[in-house]
Amino acid sequence: MSTGLERFSINQMTVRQLSLPELVDSCLELGVPGVGLWREPVRKYGVEAAARLVRDAGLTVTTLCRGGFLTALDPGERAKALDDNRAAVDEAATLGTDTLVLVSGGLPAGSKDLHGARERIADALADLGPYAAERGVRLAIEPLHPMYAADRCVVSTLAQALDLAERFPAHQVGVTVDTYHVWWDDTAPEQIARAGAGGRIHTFQLADWTTPLPEGVLNGRGQIGDGSIDMRQWKRYVEAAGYTGAIEVELFNELLWARDGREVLAETADRFVAHVIQ
Repeated sequence: MSTGLERFSINQMTVRQLSLPELVDSCLELGVPGVGLWREPVRKYGVEAAARLVRDAGLTVTTLCRGGFLTALDPGERAKALDDNRAAVDEAATLGTDTLVLVSGGLPAGSKDLHGARERIADALADLGPYAAERGVRLAIEPLHPMYAADRCVVSTLAQALDLAERFPAHQVGVTVDTYHVWWDDTAPEQIARAGAGGRIHTFQLADWTTPLPEGVLNGRGQIGDGSIDMRQWKRYVEAAGYTGAIEVELFNELLWARDGREVLAETADRFVAHVIQ
């Protein structure tokens, strides 16, 4: 009998108050089949140990977050970023996921050159794409809402992400479709179709848009069903484009982090079924 959770994945950041063993135990208890992991807590626990823990529990690691931040002008900083992204690819391979999510990086200090920043991302992908593919890992460029363009991600739309990704084979570079970041864009549905036609939808993530946004805006992702986004419609868009993979809920939210993590995970699973599946 279907529970509605067969494609559900919980991104670790949604319940960051849970340790990795607590997260694994809660997933098993609630019937959650997939997890999206973050590098910092995984490294703290130990990459090999985390891989064993998740594998032994029978959980699927749907993504690793995050690589990227590839826009630096200084050659030393660029070399350091490439080394860090190669390490992220290696970690993804060890954890058994085929998808490393990339947040591309914002404008370097003092720069106003968006085009130049995006070209430096392309230069980095030319190095990282083949490296990742050799290890069975795909790079998934995540466009972030334009409010993050200056400091976090100069790639703001799926069209921009695909313009970068399509310079490389699809098994090397594709995109992340995250409702929180693209729901406002009238062209996003046709870009999802474009991505699907090229086999470039590497992951699909959900978060709702609620207002007012908090100070700093980073931790304003709403719980599924609390905001303005029609989750079922976005699921229809990606499925019409041929996507059949996991659907990952990734929430940055101080109010959720202040609560009991298992309770938040159970609520998120319930909201997923109610607002995405049913």
